[in-house]
Amino acid sequence: MNRIDLKFKELKEKNEKALITFITAGDPDRSTTIDLVLAMEKAGADIIELGIPYSDPLADGVVIQESSQRALKAGIKINDIMNIVKDIRRISSVPLLYLVYYNCIFKYGIEKFIKKCNEVGIDGLIIPDLPLEERGEIAEIAFEYNIDIIPLVAPASEERVKKVLKFGRGFVYCVSTNGVTGTRDSIATDLKNYMNLVGQYSEIPRAIGFGVSSAEMAEEFAKYGEGVIVGSAIIKLIASAENSTAAVEKVGVFTKELKNAVKKVVNCPGNK
Repeated sequence: MNRIDLKFKELKEKNEKALITFITAGDPDRSTTIDLVLAMEKAGADIIELGIPYSDPLADGVVIQESSQRALKAGIKINDIMNIVKDIRRISSVPLLYLVYYNCIFKYGIEKFIKKCNEVGIDGLIIPDLPLEERGEIAEIAFEYNIDIIPLVAPASEERVKKVLKFGRGFVYCVSTNGVTGTRDSIATDLKNYMNLVGQYSEIPRAIGFGVSSAEMAEEFAKYGEGVIVGSAIIKLIASAENSTAAVEKVGVFTKELKNAVKKVVNCPGNK
């Protein structure tokens, strides 16, 4: 078991749902990224995703695309992000994931990248564009280094859901709706049936992301799985802040609101 597994085990024993938050590494800068992670952990985030900036992030909406562009313009590199994680690990044991596009891993070197993740303290990888045919090779290497490959599923055919979940570990990232990331006022997907379908083919926890824009939505989404993922709404706060100090403060307050909302949801039908 790595930190992700232990966190979900702990939450299950406390009858709580997971709050998973996302920021783009290097936006607005290296030191603020560290401060944001620590602020979110202090405010109640159970697991934190760090996005590795990429020039063509197909699964991301405008808000996260722009954060990637800001980080890339500031000169952030993968090794810089590895060092950020290393610094965080000196003072925090919060479960950390990378959201990273396959081309970044391929260029870095698949085993070299995963080994480095293990060395600095990354617990899992979300790879939105990972081809199904490449999944087995990466999953095998990741297993060797105790890194979870987090499966990402969208409302789709039953057969595709089964294939995507085959090598998954840690938790299932359940995309709430087809399309790219971004805050939304409402979701048309029948979340109950969708999450029940995912639950038929996976024993690991299910977390819903894409579109959660408020504490109220987080509370509603938490009814259908074991966790809720919030990204774009947090990135918007960072982008709109007057300075880094204000960004850290705003994100901390919002994270606390989200966690308090998610904690309200216990013993709901369909929970594992």
